[in-house]
Amino acid sequence: MSESQTPLQIMNKIYIACDHAGLELKQKLMLSRDDLPWEDLGTSTTDSVDYPDFADQLSKAILGSENFGVLVCGSGQGISIRANRHSHIRAAICWNVEVAKLARQHNDANVISFGSRTMDHETCEKALEAFLNTPFEGGRHQNRVDKLSRL
Repeated sequence: MSESQTPLQIMNKIYIACDHAGLELKQKLMLSRDDLPWEDLGTSTTDSVDYPDFADQLSKAILGSENFGVLVCGSGQGISIRANRHSHIRAAICWNVEVAKLARQHNDANVISFGSRTMDHETCEKALEAFLNTPFEGGRHQNRVDKLSRL
């Protein structure tokens, strides 16, 4: 992806996954933006599940592609922490539009994470829109982003 391209201009899928706490918000996001190329990786029930399993599934799906992901759990924390264990993932919890833009501009985030117990649908929808329409600035940020994948 060139530095001037937005995620919406280059991807052919948006992977989305959640745990039981994030199911309702995940479904609302997919319904409100049914024009997006979603690929739902689960869960599809409110039965208790382990969020690391869904973060891993989404992280593996993105590997080697220019696709992006959306993760949802109760706080947004646990599922993004697990996703960030994968060296190719830069997951950011984005609680508003400004954070979503900065996550893309400065961090080249490829996964956005939401907390269903801490955020409302409208805020998440606006943050997702900003995330998908904001290009990475590159430049001085590129060296820093490169360091994120190295130990």
